[in-house]
Amino acid sequence: MNHLAHLYLSPPSMEARVGNLLGDFARGLDPQQLPAEVRRGLENHRAVDAFTDQHPDVLAAKRLFSSKRRRFAGVALDILFDHYLLRHWDAFANTPKAEFIDNAYRDLAQGRYLMPEAMARVTRRMIEDNWLESYEDLTNIGFALDRVAGRIRFANEFAGIIEEIRPLDAALEAHFLSFFPQLRLYFAPE
Repeated sequence: MNHLAHLYLSPPSMEARVGNLLGDFARGLDPQQLPAEVRRGLENHRAVDAFTDQHPDVLAAKRLFSSKRRRFAGVALDILFDHYLLRHWDAFANTPKAEFIDNAYRDLAQGRYLMPEAMARVTRRMIEDNWLESYEDLTNIGFALDRVAGRIRFANEFAGIIEEIRPLDAALEAHFLSFFPQLRLYFAPE
């Protein structure tokens, strides 16, 4: 899962939301040194990822990608699932989408003091460029995936993966709609 889904599935405190995003920046950190609520968020992030990575619908969705891009299918699905969550927001959330995103940004801005510098830089850009709302547009998902591809430090064929996603959109969305309600049962949002 990516940023929006982790924030959505987080316990509803500023510290836990910071901890949920910290999962992508925690390399080298000692979780025992974190404030309890931040650690709770980090543990939630890891549990969500573990559930997601072994779910049959997610595994089936990965197999839809071509062999040249399958290695990166998990990364693509993480970001794409934020798009599907936004597309079906009203089916999963009681809080209006814009209000939820504004609250998440507020919590991240207030919690910068809890973040490693790299995470603080990324969340600052996330807020300034409104990444979470931009994920509603599939074209912007393609831009986000290409930015990820540009950060990979070895030769790869990840760039342009959106061209594989577009014809698979309905099938990938169906896997998300089968998987996400089950994820919600274990990680109650809001």
